[in-house]
Amino acid sequence: MNDQVELFIDSKKDDIIRSVQESIRFPSVEAEPAGPGAPFGLAVKGALEHALTLGSSFGFKTTNLDGYAGCIDYGEGEEMLGVVCHVDVVPEGEGWNYPPYAAEIADGKIFGRGAMDDKGPAICAIYALAAIKDAGLAMKRRVRIILGTNEETGWGCMNHYKKVAEIPTMSISPDAEYPLVNSEKGIYHSTWRCRAKTGFRIDGGTRANVVCGKAKVFLPLGVGEIGGALQVVFDHGMTVELRPAAGGTEVTIVGLDAHGSMPEHGKNAMLAAFAMLDALPLKGEDKRVAQLLHEKFRFDTHGESIGLDREDSSGRLTLNPGVISWNDEGFELSIDVRHPTSMDYREVRDGIAAALSPLEPELIHEKQQDGHFIAEDTELVSKLLDVYEKRTGRREKPLAIGGGTYARAFPNAVAFGCEKAGISGPVHMPNEFIGIDELMFDTHMLADAIIALACK
Repeated sequence: MNDQVELFIDSKKDDIIRSVQESIRFPSVEAEPAGPGAPFGLAVKGALEHALTLGSSFGFKTTNLDGYAGCIDYGEGEEMLGVVCHVDVVPEGEGWNYPPYAAEIADGKIFGRGAMDDKGPAICAIYALAAIKDAGLAMKRRVRIILGTNEETGWGCMNHYKKVAEIPTMSISPDAEYPLVNSEKGIYHSTWRCRAKTGFRIDGGTRANVVCGKAKVFLPLGVGEIGGALQVVFDHGMTVELRPAAGGTEVTIVGLDAHGSMPEHGKNAMLAAFAMLDALPLKGEDKRVAQLLHEKFRFDTHGESIGLDREDSSGRLTLNPGVISWNDEGFELSIDVRHPTSMDYREVRDGIAAALSPLEPELIHEKQQDGHFIAEDTELVSKLLDVYEKRTGRREKPLAIGGGTYARAFPNAVAFGCEKAGISGPVHMPNEFIGIDELMFDTHMLADAIIALACK
């Protein structure tokens, strides 16, 4: 802690709030390329340029790496501390009490998609570094705030950064929880094309790493024939809307979005659709497919029904069927799995393939990231735990999570904040927020971390 740094941050409270609101107002979901400097669309470009302009306003050197990433640089030294954030967001989904890109303030919270993940923390990092510059603290390491633009979908931003820019000596990513995360599970995303010529159709979900909060099902049945099959949907706390359609009925099931690494926090409408279909008086191929899908996925969150449930010190496997799209020949299903570090992703792939084997599955896309671990006795981890203890009075152990942060993009990196225990900003869910008190706490905490790791 430094008194001048503390005073600077407190004096900038209104500016910090306004900057976070401005950032949230860019609907920076990945879109089609929109020319030079916009590989992920104009809204993402706008969010990146906003953050870089903020950095420039404090006199920092800023660099735009072709729209893939941005850098805000300060300080001296041969070594570099990276503070790695992202300005892209997942789709907003449904069920908001406040407009997802309006950044409205209520009950001491700023509501909006990206408020916690990761725009609020990114703005905190910029103001924290500005406070250190204002205090004139002597530096032993340079500091670079790295702003990614493709964290939620493909990490093309970090791949580009590593091709054209310097790799930090050590890094923190304010994109998880306190006190810090030094262990992250492996991640496996896959999309499967399955043969299923059925009379029903299902379409639902936005991203593999988001719990499917809404599913639309076409049934070749009249409204009166659906009857008690809806009870399983109601039993799992979801709502249903029925609408007559040509040749049958359209059923809309509304569950609850959540982060794909924590599917237990959501209500997966796709799984409810499978259960409803299995309870209907279907026949032939329709019955066979409906029964298989329900039996293999049920309402599991750990891959129990397909034999993938594993656990080690890095945590328990989670499995989230996130997106499904059906046509006359069959469907495409995208699945997000976070697996223990002791487990090979090929075992996950084989398990899913075996479960879907009666539907002749074709793997049309896969992406995997190895797990990540940094020892507790390293300078990076030990100093950050010291920082946390000095500000909170609590000495806590590092955490292991299923989420995938930018920490795994670089050597010697961990996730540091910004969610407090017991205060969740419903990441990837409706009504995502960051508390204003937490926003100020995070700015102070990130300044403490930069001082501990980069100042003399």
